[in-house]
Amino acid sequence: MTPNAASASAAPSRRSFLASTAVAAVAVGGGMPLLAACGGSQEENRDGTTSGREAQKILPTFVASGVVTPDIASKNGSAAGFTKPIDLNSLKTSVPKKLGTGSSLKIMAPMWGSPPSGDNPYYTAMNDAIGVKVSWQNQDGNTYDQKLGAVLASSDVPDVVVVPGWNLVGRIPSAVNAKFADLGPYLSGDKVKDYPNLAAVPTDAWQRSIFGGKLRAIPMPASYVTNIVPYYRKDLFAQEGYELPASPDEFLSWAKEATNARAKVWACDDMKWTALNIYGVLNGSDKALWWDLRDGKLVNRIETDEYLEALEWTRKLYEADVVHPDARAVNGDSSNRFTSGQVLVFNGDINYWHSSTAEQRTQNADFEMGAFDIFGPDGGDPTLWATQPAGIFTFVSEKASEQQIKDFLAIANFCAAPYGTKEYMLTVYGVEGTDYTVQDGMPSKTTEGNDEVFGAFDYTGDPAAYLAHPDLPDIARLQVEWQQRMGAFTKKSSFYGLTVTEPNRYTNLANDFEQLEDDVVRGRKKISDVQQAVADWKSQGGDGLRDWYRKLLDENGSAN
Repeated sequence: MTPNAASASAAPSRRSFLASTAVAAVAVGGGMPLLAACGGSQEENRDGTTSGREAQKILPTFVASGVVTPDIASKNGSAAGFTKPIDLNSLKTSVPKKLGTGSSLKIMAPMWGSPPSGDNPYYTAMNDAIGVKVSWQNQDGNTYDQKLGAVLASSDVPDVVVVPGWNLVGRIPSAVNAKFADLGPYLSGDKVKDYPNLAAVPTDAWQRSIFGGKLRAIPMPASYVTNIVPYYRKDLFAQEGYELPASPDEFLSWAKEATNARAKVWACDDMKWTALNIYGVLNGSDKALWWDLRDGKLVNRIETDEYLEALEWTRKLYEADVVHPDARAVNGDSSNRFTSGQVLVFNGDINYWHSSTAEQRTQNADFEMGAFDIFGPDGGDPTLWATQPAGIFTFVSEKASEQQIKDFLAIANFCAAPYGTKEYMLTVYGVEGTDYTVQDGMPSKTTEGNDEVFGAFDYTGDPAAYLAHPDLPDIARLQVEWQQRMGAFTKKSSFYGLTVTEPNRYTNLANDFEQLEDDVVRGRKKISDVQQAVADWKSQGGDGLRDWYRKLLDENGSAN
């Protein structure tokens, strides 16, 4: 699970997930890795993934958008950055003609909040602009996996269904293969050029949308650079005269100096996820990313020396009592401990940079948070591993008509409009005068807009990853520049960019390792317990899973 997740009840819309607020709230709402685990034996022939030449026949042609130029171009896998407010008087047009043909579509999506009425001004305006008639079947995001499983097990599947990657567990992936349409006939190769905003979606994100050998989904693109950032209280560091530590040893020495339990100040919160990055451990966000081909052999992250070294260093922090006691007890919210000054360093999602700064600036004008660059075990350059380039998917029912499929693609193309366009403004802000007003040249949502413009059309399509904060443009610049620096040290493991459906017999094989990690760093278990657990994992199926992945790699090749 990603650390420091906000409450799932506060989870943002899909567009917010991409562009601004607390992504972690959504990304780990269910605490599930982005693993597609197959269902019954009848689906065994659909286990695995598609890459190499077979994927090239399926993937859409990439055509970069020239409608809007970002202030900071994407580099080293980073998001693009927009550091200037949207010029509302010069909005560009990315969809010059209405593509929808008027068909009716029922769309099921998760929602963290109260669903608005179905005939609200925002929904009406979007339907009119695109040329469709959408009715929304919003479901509680906190229990979406249960509803999704029940719906996909039935014969009554809505026309369009949004599936977050963390819900691709149990029998849901096999249902995806069985219940959703192949979009390849409409999007593969040059066909995607009928939908220019979708043509500008990066190829890596489309690769992740291949399920059961077919292009079945519209993806939400994301930066592949790690989203876990080691934050520090820049204002308090300056006040105390602290220098940023530049190695694990320096960090531990500084932490001992900075901790003053009597004054209720601790150096840090739980730092396990940053430790995994410092020591170059393979990415843990997706089970397929746990594997990498090294010296001719597939190696799993839990088998590496780096994995043990990261746990051992984190254990030393706890042993030295420099970690906040609530982190040891897994109580409360680490971001609140950080903003209150109880901890000086914590690791959290990259979008905390904006959300925490925006919140604190109204209460503490001196508040300033920074992010230190991840260093390697010896203080040199780190080795970082890429995350997956897409994590939320939208599917169309196999029972949908051709007209319905094309109208859904019209919706996705409209909603994938880039930042700074008329389509973006309508999708993200709604109807001017009703959902938002303009203050000092900047859009500001009304109460009605906050209640209506979220968790709907913004789930159906997205442009390439970007970061934009008109209220705090410098934060967008800092975020993108940090991603670019870290991206320079980021590698792609063997199954990067692939949606892998593991055989059901292996689904729960490594489920206990996260708890074991937490027990080890807190001193409740020993490193030798991890070594024994790895040995048990190998004998109970890990070696068999290795052979399965190796066969997959030999037959399909890497997507890198």
